Amino acid sequence: MTQAAAQDSSSQRPAGVAGVFDRVADTYDSVGVPWFGPIALGLVRALDPHPGERVLDIGCGKGAALLPLAQAVGETGHATGIDLSPRMVAAATTAARAAALRNVDVQVADAGAPGLDEGGFDVVAASLVLFFLPDPAAALAGWSRLLRPGGRLGISTFGPAAPIWEQVDDVFQPYLPQQLLDARTSGRRGPFGSDEGVESLFLSAGLTAVRTVTAGVDAVLRDLDHWYEFSWSHGQRALWECVPEVEREAVRRKAYRVLEGARGDDGAIHLGQQVRYTLGVAG
Repeated sequence: MTQAAAQDSSSQRPAGVAGVFDRVADTYDSVGVPWFGPIALGLVRALDPHPGERVLDIGCGKGAALLPLAQAVGETGHATGIDLSPRMVAAATTAARAAALRNVDVQVADAGAPGLDEGGFDVVAASLVLFFLPDPAAALAGWSRLLRPGGRLGISTFGPAAPIWEQVDDVFQPYLPQQLLDARTSGRRGPFGSDEGVESLFLSAGLTAVRTVTAGVDAVLRDLDHWYEFSWSHGQRALWECVPEVEREAVRRKAYRVLEGARGDDGAIHLGQQVRYTLGVAG
C-alpha cells in the first residue's frame, strides 16, 4: 500500500472538496509534473495585471496564480488569495514569504461565498475552480460584484482532452457516487463542455467583452507509477477514495493497461489537454 493509500484508511477524513485538498496539500503540484503552474501562468498572462492593481485569486491552492499575480502588481499593488482548505492557505502563505512577497494576504474562505467587499478589486482570477462549485452561475455573479467597474475577471477550465483521459476516468466510474458522476459529466455535456457554454455563464453574470483564449498543456509522466503518484496528488484523489481499499490494486492495474496507450516514443506517458481561459469585464 502506498503512503497515500495508507493515510486514506483513516475513518476521520474531513469531508468535501476542502477535505480532499487538505489531504493533497503536501504533494499538490509537487510530484514533478508541470501542470497547475503552467495553467495558472496562462491565466495570469491573459488577465494582464498591472503594477498598483488589487487582485484576488479565488481557490488559490498553494499559490500557482497568486504569486505571479502579486509579482505583476508589485509593491504598489496587493494580491489576496482565498481557499477553502486551511492547509492550502498555510502552504500559499509560506510560499509568499519564501518569495519575499510582502503584498500578499491569504485567507480561508469559500469560493462560492467569499465574503469580501464588493468593488474592491481590479482583477479576479480563479484557476480550475468554478466546476467544483454547486452553483457556478451564482458564484460568477458574486465574483463579478467584487470587481470595480472595468475590472477583469478570468477563469481557467478544461477544454477538449485526449481520449485517454476519459478512458482512465471510466475505470473509476463503477465506484463513483452520483455527485461525482454529475461533476465529471458536466464537463462534457453542461456549460463546461464548450467555449460558448462558459461564455454564457459570464454573460449571465453581467460581464461584458467576454472572450475565450485556449492553450494546450501536456502532462508528461515518467512511467505508470509516476501517473499513480500524480493521480493521488490533486483532485483525482477523490476518485481513488471512492474505491474500496481492497479493490484499489485491481483498479490501478486496469488503469495502467489503459495508460499504455498514451506511451510515447520516449517511453513517457503523455496526457494532452486543452485549457480554456474565459475572460470578461465588469460593467
